[in-house]
Amino acid sequence: MMKSMKEMQIEVDNYIGQFKAGYFSPLANLARLTEEVGELSREINHYHGEKKKKASEAENTIKAELGDNLFVLMCIANSLDIDLTESFDETMQKFNTRDKHRFERK
Repeated sequence: MMKSMKEMQIEVDNYIGQFKAGYFSPLANLARLTEEVGELSREINHYHGEKKKKASEAENTIKAELGDNLFVLMCIANSLDIDLTESFDETMQKFNTRDKHRFERK
C-alpha cells in the first residue's frame, strides 16, 4: 500500500510520541541527518564508485540508507511543524518556473 507523505509524517510522529524524550532538537537532528547522508554516500560509493566494500563490512543497501534519511527529515519537519507535502509542492513549483529552461529537454 502506498502511503502519502502526510501519512508517513503521522506514522513517524506516532512512533516518536511513544518516548518521553520526544523529538531531538533541530540541531541534534541535523547532526543525525549529516550522519545518515554520510552513510548513504558510503553505500553509493560502494556500489557505484571506485571504493568497493570490504569483505569484513556489514551488508547494507542504498534503499535502507534512503529510508533512514527520510525518517530523520520527517523528524525535523515534524518537530518544526512543517508539512513536507507543502514543502515539496513549493519546491516543484520553483523548479517548474525558475528552472523551466535550464536543462535541454528530450
